[in-house]
Amino acid sequence: MFTQQELPACKPILTPPWVITAFVSVGIIFIPIGLASLFASEHVVEIIDRYDKDCVPSNYTNNALAYIQSTQTNKTCTRHLIIPERMKSPIYVYYQLENFYQNHRRYIKNRNDYQLRSRAYEFDVDDCDPEAKTERGPIVPCGLIAWSLFNDTYRFSLQNEVIQVSKQDIVWKSDQNHKFGSNVYPKNFQSSGLIGGARLNQSIPLSKQVDLIVWMRTAALPTFRKLYGKIEVELEANQNLTVLIQNNYNTYSFAGKKKLVLSTTSWIGGKNDFLGIAYLAVGGLCLFVAISFVLLYLLKPRPLEDPSYLSWNINPAGLSN
Repeated sequence: MFTQQELPACKPILTPPWVITAFVSVGIIFIPIGLASLFASEHVVEIIDRYDKDCVPSNYTNNALAYIQSTQTNKTCTRHLIIPERMKSPIYVYYQLENFYQNHRRYIKNRNDYQLRSRAYEFDVDDCDPEAKTERGPIVPCGLIAWSLFNDTYRFSLQNEVIQVSKQDIVWKSDQNHKFGSNVYPKNFQSSGLIGGARLNQSIPLSKQVDLIVWMRTAALPTFRKLYGKIEVELEANQNLTVLIQNNYNTYSFAGKKKLVLSTTSWIGGKNDFLGIAYLAVGGLCLFVAISFVLLYLLKPRPLEDPSYLSWNINPAGLSN
């Protein structure tokens, strides 16, 4: 026989003062956080330079694809960037690609994580077609993601003095230590007829190939940035920074865009106004709702637990009005 059981439970009664207090508290907390986030974002100095079009010679303006695919054309391009404000070190250097779908299902599955981790799985290339093997054996690392590794390079100079770009600590330690093996070396990579991107040094293990590790963490959106390196010197306002670019990467065949990004950071990361605006919007909405409830509570109060508001007391006979 089943009997009804009653267990002790907390059943808060949401009275108007409690609800109003909750909304006011959220508004008071969120609005200062939003203002602080916007203030921090405004102090991030960011330079964005699109160079894929300007780095195409004038005689190839109408045929950029032929320019990028030719081995005879000069891919060197010089850009001059004016520093708008003082940029404190470290200055993060990113490359930004647009209209590049790294999240495509067939592309993102075209890799073998076991092969990346251990030399024992060198021949596990089942998911890597068409970049799985050559006549000399399996390709390491195999798959289209590694094959399409970004290969534009940037060299910076200021008043004819070269500025070094550091590659230290640009990858996630979890990726470097657990996803890429220290005993796995590139083999037969970019040795087929069609070259997709950058080549890898066959004497350096994959765990030390930081550019590859950054690239292999695929992006969720077609517009994304990936960390190229860090400049560990400060740049002053109005300085003319010279950038020597090797424009090697083919984005012209799919109407993609390439941009060079220099950015400082704050306690919330890079430049991003969305977080601050979101906090301000939610906080302002909560304050608006709280004020509305206060006015409703004062102008048209309703006694708590008033039995006259029960349906059977409003219409005792059960008849519709």
